[in-house]
Amino acid sequence: MKKNIRLIARLDIKNDFVIKGIHLEGLRKVGNPNELALKYFNEGIDEIVFMDAVASLYGRNNLFHIIEKACENVFVPIAVGGGIRSISDISQSLVSGADKLVINTGALINPQLIKEASRIIGSQSIVISIEAKKKNSFWEAYVDSGREPTGMDVVDWAKQAENLGAGEILLTSVDMDGTKKGFDIELISRVVDVVSIPVIASGGCGSLEHLNNLISTVDIDGIAVASMLHYNINSIREIKNYLSEKNINVRKC
Repeated sequence: MKKNIRLIARLDIKNDFVIKGIHLEGLRKVGNPNELALKYFNEGIDEIVFMDAVASLYGRNNLFHIIEKACENVFVPIAVGGGIRSISDISQSLVSGADKLVINTGALINPQLIKEASRIIGSQSIVISIEAKKKNSFWEAYVDSGREPTGMDVVDWAKQAENLGAGEILLTSVDMDGTKKGFDIELISRVVDVVSIPVIASGGCGSLEHLNNLISTVDIDGIAVASMLHYNINSIREIKNYLSEKNINVRKC
């Protein structure tokens, strides 16, 4: 039986506003995070990711009040990311109502955080965010919302994260983010080929055809969309109906 492809709304947040840019830069306000989360939930989204886009500037996540409010009305899995560097941060995220934690910088600085967190709360709640930029013949992992290079090969880091206990990978192509030109299918394929945990593709989706091109090429588990929903290019129902027509399993709205 074919697995269901999860459709995930990605909300990047700065100063209590959902923002969107290109290559994770040139950010513009697109709405209120709680209003958009409720809208997407009512329209049939499968999951929602709340990402603090400026957590690295303050050294902490500032979304807990938003998560708490979202959990009053939104009843799909909620993930929170940005500025999560310790078990204490993870605990605070869970107390606020998050189901999953999305970790990037904190895991690259201290990979043992993945092992410790998965041991305490379970791998299913640990999502490793990988921000990838093409560099010559490989993709390099970046931190701080795609601003700082790490020298780490994305494919190697994905394998290491899985071995340490990560339950999922949120893979963002910084090169394609916000361009609405389609996914970096080669990047996604490389990562999917070396891990057995679910991979969520993010960055570049601008049309229904982009979704079909990716899913028909790569054994992906989910797709995180932002511009497509924020700018009303296609509704969640339109996306799911289109995928169903292509014989792709999705949860009905």
